[in-house]
Amino acid sequence: MKLLLLSASPHKEKSSTFLLAQEVLRGAKEEGASCEILHLDNYKVFFCKHCEICHKKILKCSLKDDVTMILDKMLGSDGIILASPNYINQVTALLKALFDRSAHFIHCKRLEGKYIAGVVTSGSGQNKEVLDYMAYYGHTCGAQYSGGVSGLQQFGEDKKTEAFKLGKQLVADIKDKKQYPQQLQFIEQGKQHFARIIKLRQNDWVEEYKYWLAKGWL
Repeated sequence: MKLLLLSASPHKEKSSTFLLAQEVLRGAKEEGASCEILHLDNYKVFFCKHCEICHKKILKCSLKDDVTMILDKMLGSDGIILASPNYINQVTALLKALFDRSAHFIHCKRLEGKYIAGVVTSGSGQNKEVLDYMAYYGHTCGAQYSGGVSGLQQFGEDKKTEAFKLGKQLVADIKDKKQYPQQLQFIEQGKQHFARIIKLRQNDWVEEYKYWLAKGWL
């Protein structure tokens, strides 16, 4: 089982968010998972230009940066841990830029069958909106959300324990193929929405249309 941690703090290893995320990884590793870490600040992630090339030719892009590599790693993982500081009740611009560049994932629910977990820290500790947004992103891409952990920048042992348990929960969900009915209902509604759009744009978004046909969704 392979997990991918996407760490979105510019402070990387020194970040409070990353230190909390490490506890999630520790719990996951205890259950036998292998974990890869990507600090997004180490890579080039340009802003989406909405050129729609990625819909016409899957995972192709006019921008020459590291995003395709990161998206490939997401596709190759069983679970993804999204870790970000809370900047004005939102993920960092770096992580949001990556989300924007993964529009094909949303159109084709490419994270279907995968599980997401969220990690957030802030000066206020008021992080629910950010965790909810991480869950929402996962759902729009077809993934289920195993849960999240958040806290103050100076978090205590209680948060470490909570994060450790989240890592174990993430692995258990993947092993058991756990189903969260309300989440699956939301994902299915999104799929129905895009089924109509994919049909309408079939002559423009050629490879995405073929992907839907191959999946038997149309």
